[in-house]
Amino acid sequence: MAKLTLFARRRRRVRTAIKARTTERPRLSVHRTGRHIYAQVIDDAEGKTLAAASTNDKGVDGLGATRSAAADVGKRVAEAAKKAGVSKVVFDRGGFLFHGRVKALADAAREGGLEF
Repeated sequence: MAKLTLFARRRRRVRTAIKARTTERPRLSVHRTGRHIYAQVIDDAEGKTLAAASTNDKGVDGLGATRSAAADVGKRVAEAAKKAGVSKVVFDRGGFLFHGRVKALADAAREGGLEF
């Protein structure tokens, strides 16, 4: 068996801990690249995306690789989730550390009305 990278081990550990809690709440999944950040609210029971936002969307303030752009994405995904009738989620940071852009997105989503 191939040795997993640090990122892959962290992602596996986070996803395993989240699986137990996603039955009652949808999951707010975050993916970060060098240029963009993506967030989506996923209902794992049905396998459907309920709401999504990213720095690729039209009208997002700033560049994709900044904390202010990540905060804007957090606000947008919170608004879209509220329209879909979701107020409580489980935060899935994937294998990404909870600081910088990921933290900015999470804080903005909390300010936007999502509970996690």
